[in-house]
Amino acid sequence: MSEAIWHDLECGSYAEDLSFWRQLAAKTGGPVLDVGAGTGRVTLELARGGLAVLALDVDDALLEVLRERVGDLDVRTVVGDARAFWLGEEFALCIVPMQTIQLLGGPDGRRSFLECARWHLGPGGVMAIALAEELECFEIIEGAPGPLPDVTELDGVVYSSRPVAVRDDGDGFTLERRRETVSSDGRLLVDDNRIHLDDLSAETLEDEARAAGLRPVDRVSIAATEDYVGTTVVILRV
Repeated sequence: MSEAIWHDLECGSYAEDLSFWRQLAAKTGGPVLDVGAGTGRVTLELARGGLAVLALDVDDALLEVLRERVGDLDVRTVVGDARAFWLGEEFALCIVPMQTIQLLGGPDGRRSFLECARWHLGPGGVMAIALAEELECFEIIEGAPGPLPDVTELDGVVYSSRPVAVRDDGDGFTLERRRETVSSDGRLLVDDNRIHLDDLSAETLEDEARAAGLRPVDRVSIAATEDYVGTTVVILRV
């Protein structure tokens, strides 16, 4: 449950891309496969528009929260690794929001995903993958001003997550956050969280997609916000 809280706190408020996913899904129709769906930020948005959505994520704790939010929407969930899954059905649209594609462990992981996803697209099916091509490196010195933390309170516990660094680690970037939890009786727990994003350009992804039998048809830019980096969405077609 705690991982779902952190996921919502750090990712759940991002909305800059939602209109893009809505417009794209309206053109393709459903069903839609949402890869790296998490707690349902995009899944629920599309399902509220009347589309059938299958949410795939490796973390069942995140999907459990999504299942609690579904209500009577046409949403199904599947626990699975994006690099090795078989669902036995075809989709009109496969989406990979935020930087999920950069969490797959480099070219081999992306190749496995693209091949898996290709087999799940029906005739004329579309795949759209968001990536961050550039990240600005920084490091917050202890005591110095920096980005404000994301904060929420749940059942008397206060959760705070503050970005403290983005580092170039050679083959990508490491994003560092300081996670702090204050319990109802005042106890403080601190955890330094790190996420690695593979270095990836739209051009490289398009080349990898061609090798998997997908045809690049467009790129769309989603502007940066005060709290989130800008992204490029690579659109592919069978």
